[in-house]
Amino acid sequence: MPSCEYTFFYSSPVGRLTLASNGTHITGLWKAGQKHYASTLVNGSVEKPLPVFAGAVQWLDAYFSGKDPGPRPPLQPYGSPFRQAVWQDLLHIPYGATTTYGDIARRLAHTLDKPTSPRAVGSAVAHNPISILIPCHRVLARGGGLSGYAGGADTKAKLLMLEGAISG
Repeated sequence: MPSCEYTFFYSSPVGRLTLASNGTHITGLWKAGQKHYASTLVNGSVEKPLPVFAGAVQWLDAYFSGKDPGPRPPLQPYGSPFRQAVWQDLLHIPYGATTTYGDIARRLAHTLDKPTSPRAVGSAVAHNPISILIPCHRVLARGGGLSGYAGGADTKAKLLMLEGAISG
């Protein structure tokens, strides 16, 4: 992790969001009060407007207006190789679509050539440091349950309704 990170705050329909950056990449995005809030943010971060934050705000503005926001700003989440593999898989879930922890576990077992449990995937998803941009809200429990979202089931439901993945 870098020795200095920068932060920016964004008011969204799901609450205040904190974004973090190493200066060139988004390294964190958390909803105020969510589980694992700012877990990868280094002490001594500085609030500063940066071009990467401007790109993230543009993306978030489009997203919260109910549109597919297109390409993401540059991302650099910090985590173990397994968590990185899970987060990479999340990036391939299309806007408005969902998958399950079990589906991700099966894909990773094939990719990593070793057994992977849905529970291990769930832990990695819960520790996603760049929520919304890395769409962990698109992962459902077996049977379609909304449990397991660090930002809360209500936020997960709002995001999925916004994308048209579930109805209200």
